[in-house]
Order: sequence, then structure tokens, then C-alpha cells
Amino acid sequence: MASANTGLASKLTSFSKRNFLSSSDLSRDQIYALFELAKQLKTGNRRIDLGNRVLGLIFKKASTRTRVSFQVAMARLGGQTIDLNPQITQLGRGEPIKDTARVLSRYCDVLAIRTFSQKELEEYAEWSTIPVINALTDLEHPCQALADYLTIQEKLGGLQGVKLSYIGDGNNVANSLMVCGAMLGVNVTICSPKGFEPDSQIVEKAKSLSELGSKISISNDPSKAVKGAQVIYTDVWASMGQEEEHLKRKEIFEKYKVDQKLIGLADEELIILHCLPAHRGEEITEDALESQRSFVFDQAENRLHVQQALLSVQLGGL
Repeated sequence: MASANTGLASKLTSFSKRNFLSSSDLSRDQIYALFELAKQLKTGNRRIDLGNRVLGLIFKKASTRTRVSFQVAMARLGGQTIDLNPQITQLGRGEPIKDTARVLSRYCDVLAIRTFSQKELEEYAEWSTIPVINALTDLEHPCQALADYLTIQEKLGGLQGVKLSYIGDGNNVANSLMVCGAMLGVNVTICSPKGFEPDSQIVEKAKSLSELGSKISISNDPSKAVKGAQVIYTDVWASMGQEEEHLKRKEIFEKYKVDQKLIGLADEELIILHCLPAHRGEEITEDALESQRSFVFDQAENRLHVQQALLSVQLGGL
């Protein structure tokens, strides 16, 4: 185990104290090493004590899994978490980010930020002297993608050549699945209604990062998109901040529901994933979500383990 841990450290040490704003901030080797560390922490074969380090959470969007998994991860590492709710701090009163970032860098050891704009996240990173983690923006959700691909690796035994079909809005989750999947050799198809496809710049970025023969494709036909897929992934039709569009989107996305008919067109070894929360009966049926093919709660649990591994690396715990 000692030699194995030394190998992990050699791959991950270069990421220590670095920002994690996008899935592309990690290399393929670093992602796989992070998965191995997450598995060690998950099974109890590795314990890391960060010696009372402090994680600051800046969340402008509601959160259950991201917030709790970061808090529990930090507690298991012997650290503490401070909830910097914008409603009860000067963050909500217009203090410049460059001031806030420099002050918090004197108090905390790492920041996890969940906000709307990727540019806002990048501004925090520019002015902070401590690592900044993307806990979700409108552009990417890289921590979610790490948990997703760890789950797929656990359930299917590997990632290279796996076909993942994402059915739904071309949102931040879809973006990170493409970018991260491209580096891991996963063939990712994003299937959305016309006008709701993912950002073309992110599609091109993912294609440019493609390794191990990974293919990135965009589709508007769910039946064709899931053919031969080992993974069907879906998300809510209206993300946070789009609630006023819900009724309109519900009508547009009706043909993009993950149900038994769609599942029947995929591979026999299919697994079903959803980043949650789910609107049962909308983007996914109750029987699909609760079926034996569904691993959404294993997926949710893995948020804890990959973030624990990520924090360990960024805070020099290896």
C-alpha cells in the first residue's frame, strides 16, 4: 500500500493548492489517481487528517448534496467548515469580490463557491491566495462529473469506450460530462431539444481534449441517442434560475423523458444516473428511477468521497 500511495502522491502533488474551476483543470492521470484516493477513503483503507484546516462555503444557489457532502468531507478530514451565506454577510451587500477574496484568504484554507456566473468564480480565483473550487456555476459542475465517472467506473469496471447518453437540457452538468468524459475515453452523446443544445464552445473544447478515441456528439433524437448506451443520464428540465420557464420547458421536453421504452433501446448492461434532485414523472419516471438499473444514490454518495479526495490533495494532505 505504501508504494501505491507514493504513486498516487506523485500524480496528485502537482495539483496541491491549485484551483478547480473546470473539469479540464485536471489531467486524465490525475482524475484516475483522484478516483483511487476516493476509493481508499471510501473503504476506510486510507485516513487523512488535515489538522483543523478551514473550508469556506459561498453558496448563492440552494444546495443539498453539494453543501452537505463538502461539510461532511471536511469533518472527516479533521477540518471545519464556515458557511458564508451571502444573506448574512457583506457578500450580499455589494462588497467587491477582490476585497472579499483577499480577506477570506486570510481566514480560510480553501473556498468552495456555488454561484451563477463562471466569471464571478474566476474573479474569486484571481484574487484569492487559497484554492477555489467550483461547486457549480451556470457553465460547469466539475465536482458532479467526478462523482459520476467514479460511479460508472465502479459499476461497469472501466470507462474507456463506454457510451454515455445524456438526455435533457444542455446545461452545466452536460458540459462537465463532455469535458471530463472526453479526457477519460468515454463516448458522450448529449441529446436535447433543438435550441437547448449545450454551448458550442464547450462542445469544441471537449472535442479538443478527447483522448483514447473518445467521441463527443450532439443529437436531438432520444431513440437514436440511447442506442447501444451503457449509461443513460438525465437531469431536471429547468435548472436553478429557470423556474419561470418550467411550464414551457415541460411541454418542449416531454419527448425527452427517461422511461422504460427509452431504456429498452439501450445496452443490456445499462445503468441509469441522475444528479438529483429529480422531478419524478417529468425527466424520469418513478419506475426508472427506482429500478435495479438505477444507481443515483450511489452516485450521490460518491460526491462525498471525490470531494474528500479533492480537498485532501488541494490542502496538501497526501
